[in-house]
Amino acid sequence: MKSNPTVSVIMPVYKVEDYVGAAIESIQAQTFSDFEFLIVDDGSPDNSGAICDRYAQNDDRIQVFHKENGGAPSARNYAMDRARGKYYYFMDSDDFAEPEMLADMVSLAENAQAQLVVAGFYIDTYYSEDKFRRDELFAESCVYEDKESFRAAAHGLFDKNLLYTPWNKLWLRSYIEERSLRFPQTFWDDFPFVLSVIRDAERIAVTDEAYYHFIRKRAESETAAYRSDMYDKREEEHGWMEELYAYWGVDSPQSREFLSRRYIERFIGCLENLTNRDCKMNKKEKKAEIRKMLQNPRVDGALKYAKPRSMMMRLMLIPIRQKSVFWTYAEAKTISFVKSRNTRIFAALKAGR
Repeated sequence: MKSNPTVSVIMPVYKVEDYVGAAIESIQAQTFSDFEFLIVDDGSPDNSGAICDRYAQNDDRIQVFHKENGGAPSARNYAMDRARGKYYYFMDSDDFAEPEMLADMVSLAENAQAQLVVAGFYIDTYYSEDKFRRDELFAESCVYEDKESFRAAAHGLFDKNLLYTPWNKLWLRSYIEERSLRFPQTFWDDFPFVLSVIRDAERIAVTDEAYYHFIRKRAESETAAYRSDMYDKREEEHGWMEELYAYWGVDSPQSREFLSRRYIERFIGCLENLTNRDCKMNKKEKKAEIRKMLQNPRVDGALKYAKPRSMMMRLMLIPIRQKSVFWTYAEAKTISFVKSRNTRIFAALKAGR
């Protein structure tokens, strides 16, 4: 194994025995071969770790580490402490990537001398075993050569969902290590890590090419499951965004509108979370929680500046503007019904919001 590979590919693994093989093979199939592949079996109780070991036996670029379960953040950090590449690339173990991904991203990083490369990606939402809807998210290619130009344009990249996840990015390792940045030990650790990197970044390159396939298929995945603390997490996230823009000193009409629309869209997601079939509250308790949520001052602030981009979203905001608990609850129930009964329609509506 090379002592100084160009890229350190890092992948945490936990309960993905049906998917991890495809993820590994998509990295092995990369046209760019100068990488080390650090796979961390995070105490997975199924055969995921053994599957990874079998791949490592036939590919000396792969190293598999087995550790007690500590969550995806600890697994990524464990690998980062052992990585030797010039760049980090973070892979999820239930997704896959196009073969040209690393080659194109490394070339762009080198040519632009970028601290971070941001690429487009695909969302593949399965509504049966072999049928799915594919949405492509990307922004126009651009190299931001200073922090001011990036900060002024960041709302557009956030709006395209390009600045939330780690797997559509190539990261300059020296930049991260100089600042001792690591994934925080929290649920949805991806987002605060990305924020910590872009906070002071000065050279960021964006490509309009899409390579990564984010798979929405597993019912038990974090993006699909009910969470009792979702509302609190979303409120915390919005606080992070407000703090970031205050730190940047950016308060343009465009960024203000984006932050407001982002908040209210996720607020609706929190309402639906309450009517999710896995929520154990009774109807009275759910309505009481909705009443409390509607009184949050952030809701009125967001409604003041947000400009919904579809008729559907404008209609969905009516009961929220009116602070009608009855109709807000009915709306959330309808969303939950569609989400649980017809994944195809729900994915189309969400993409068109």
